[in-house]
Amino acid sequence: MSNEPQAPIEDDLPEQLRIRREKRAGLIERGVEPYPVAVARTSSLADIRVKYADLEIDKATGDIQSLTGRVIFKRDTGKLCFATLREGDGTELQAMLSLDKVGQEVLDSWKSDIDLGDIVSVTGEIITSKRGELSILANSYAMAAKSLRPLPNDHKPMSEETRVRMRYVDLIVREEARSNARLRPAVMRSLRETFHNENFIEVETPMLQVMHGGAAARPFKSFSNAYDMDLFLRIAPELFLKRCVVGGIERVFEINRNFRNEGADSSHSPEFAMIESYQAYGDWRSIADLTRSLVQNAAMAVAGSHTVTHHDGRQADLGGKWKEISLYDAISQGVGETVTALTSIDDLKKIATKLGMKIDPKWITGKLAEEIFEHVAKDQLIEPTFVMGFPVDTSPLVRAHREIPGVAEKWDLYVDGFELATGYSELIDPVIQRERLVEQATLGAKGDLEAMQVDEDFLRAMEFAMPPMGGMGMGVDRLLMALTGLGIRETILFPLVKPEIE
Repeated sequence: MSNEPQAPIEDDLPEQLRIRREKRAGLIERGVEPYPVAVARTSSLADIRVKYADLEIDKATGDIQSLTGRVIFKRDTGKLCFATLREGDGTELQAMLSLDKVGQEVLDSWKSDIDLGDIVSVTGEIITSKRGELSILANSYAMAAKSLRPLPNDHKPMSEETRVRMRYVDLIVREEARSNARLRPAVMRSLRETFHNENFIEVETPMLQVMHGGAAARPFKSFSNAYDMDLFLRIAPELFLKRCVVGGIERVFEINRNFRNEGADSSHSPEFAMIESYQAYGDWRSIADLTRSLVQNAAMAVAGSHTVTHHDGRQADLGGKWKEISLYDAISQGVGETVTALTSIDDLKKIATKLGMKIDPKWITGKLAEEIFEHVAKDQLIEPTFVMGFPVDTSPLVRAHREIPGVAEKWDLYVDGFELATGYSELIDPVIQRERLVEQATLGAKGDLEAMQVDEDFLRAMEFAMPPMGGMGMGVDRLLMALTGLGIRETILFPLVKPEIE
């Protein structure tokens, strides 16, 4: 380290930050702790709001309380100061400091020491003002935490990028951010209650895996010093949850964190929350019914109705039975000619070229069909819609359709033009499963970074007999998108962002 003397940080700070640091130093010089270990707090602002909801105008209660909150408004006059305190859930209460109650010295310190953003404790009587505003009339106050940075103001609101990067400030200043943060746990409780009522058991499976699998996605790679081997962050918990079903946990689910080393946009995040569930003796139909119940119960939990109101005021009806369409029928309608699972890759390439699509030479037949579907149909799928019957060659863990050649018993649930969930009749034949995984490994050897590997332990588990079952995966962040109309970065409290450039 260099022994050269360092310039004080205050020398390089903007004026507002410098002044606040000077105030902090001034408090310490006077023996006032700007960051005390504790302050007086007898009730929450919400409790006081409830207790005195019907208090008459210009009324004193005789009730002495100590209340805490962040100062988000402040108006100082000669003998009377007003402030608005806000606590974490957004509840606000007026604080009043008058010369005759606190004295000149305390009133002057409030005027000079307290800034917007500071957290304070105010002790005094609960009253209503002459205008009927429920207030605390201070006898004294104490600093709980000095804010060294000013809050954003209404004249210069934060950009979306800043809101995401500085979510802690977003939560302070924006009601919608606080509501969104509280929406997720309400949805989580609903999901767990629905599973519990259907006799599902919640489990936890490894995030660090020797072999990635359970989805077509590019993994994040890591290394274990203790075991001296490569490890992968999981892209899906599927193969471990299916092991649970083999072991006799016939209805199993996990709410988990997954990691996929792919692109990021309004509906994709490299780290995301997901539900996966498996139901022995079910199939893609029974798991579709379960998924609809999960979504509709979540809507009821947060909106009191199957109709939810998005952040922009638009209403979305998630109730009812939900529409079903065939993937290949949707492609055929979109391109103006008949396309089936048996349509050759050369014919699909001709169609894609006519549509002006860019074709990746590594795409197999089913992948090209899915890309054509995305191009012509997905933006039209606004109301909840099950898209039924996906290509077998892109569904290596899924049972082949009972009647339609080349199709797997897989559906994708679309809402507002994005995929919310996917469900299957699971493949349970270990011989066919091995063939499918060998095919995947061959694709991987040819450069497909999303291809699965041959998981010998998973195949061994299947050889102990896996019962018929339905399986489902649903993005929790995307469920919040369906309920709020927000992009994925707004439904994740702290999404991954690039470091700030100095």
